[in-house]
Amino acid sequence: MSRLPRRPAAAVLGVAAAFLMAACGQSAATNTGNAADGGGRNPDELVLAAVPSENAQSLQQAYQPIISLLQKETGKKVRFQSATDYAAVIEAQRTDKVDIAQYGPLSYVLAKNSGVKASPIAAQTVTKGAEPGYKSYGITKAGSPIKSIADFKGKKICFVDPNSTSGYLYPKAALLQAGIDPAKDITPVMTGGHDASVLAVNSGQCDAGFAEDSMVDKILIDKGQLKPGDVNTVWKSDVIAGSPVAISDDLAPDVKAKITDVFQNKANVDYLNANGFCATTCKAADDAGDWGYVKVDDTFYAGVRKVCATTKDKQCTAS
Repeated sequence: MSRLPRRPAAAVLGVAAAFLMAACGQSAATNTGNAADGGGRNPDELVLAAVPSENAQSLQQAYQPIISLLQKETGKKVRFQSATDYAAVIEAQRTDKVDIAQYGPLSYVLAKNSGVKASPIAAQTVTKGAEPGYKSYGITKAGSPIKSIADFKGKKICFVDPNSTSGYLYPKAALLQAGIDPAKDITPVMTGGHDASVLAVNSGQCDAGFAEDSMVDKILIDKGQLKPGDVNTVWKSDVIAGSPVAISDDLAPDVKAKITDVFQNKANVDYLNANGFCATTCKAADDAGDWGYVKVDDTFYAGVRKVCATTKDKQCTAS
């Protein structure tokens, strides 16, 4: 059964921070084609990248229905490019190696802050008609004496990635609000993935940790890697703006219009299933997949910028 891609997570435990795309190959900017439709790049091939998830192969499989849809609607080849970490996607779009990027909320804000010329066109939503959004969870192993985020002080705490919204930024803000200095009062561990963070807590490698809600509530349970009740959720964030797709501003207007139409009107399980883009059936929200994408713009991420202002995190002001 096919599935739509989940909200972005990081890759695997211990992934190295790197500002390079894996096997990035030819820059998207060098394949300019004929920009006779109003100026801008009009490449023969579009490159789509996403901040990493469980592993590169499963992530590409998850995006395959959307890749096929983009190819049909744009008349262009679409290549999925795997990335080494969150920062790799930012750097790749900055250097015109990526035309369409699936970010997390924070990594999108960081991309804009660091000068990436791209605009959000849509964000992922779990349920049709619902505003795109999700939550960060603070978790402990079942039976732990830690009952609230205030008890995280002095403990070994698992995070996901410094550029992760639900796996780092919102948790850091919550720790500060609880009177805990993340630089002095805890021992932080960057696991590289939401799945890795949860599993490290469950195995006892960390006393507590943070991850996106769906990784705790459903994904790892569905995979058989976690049993209901193995971990306790002792903290939940406010709703975080859904993960955006951003397209490069220097693409030709006609190309941007076609990509925008795909994500705002067609990249959802209803359309993909009805038009044969899924090998069997694309999964909906109640079957471990998101429903699809809905229209957003830059102002939708004001909440993330507000949390950045609270944490004063260096990533938020990267240039």
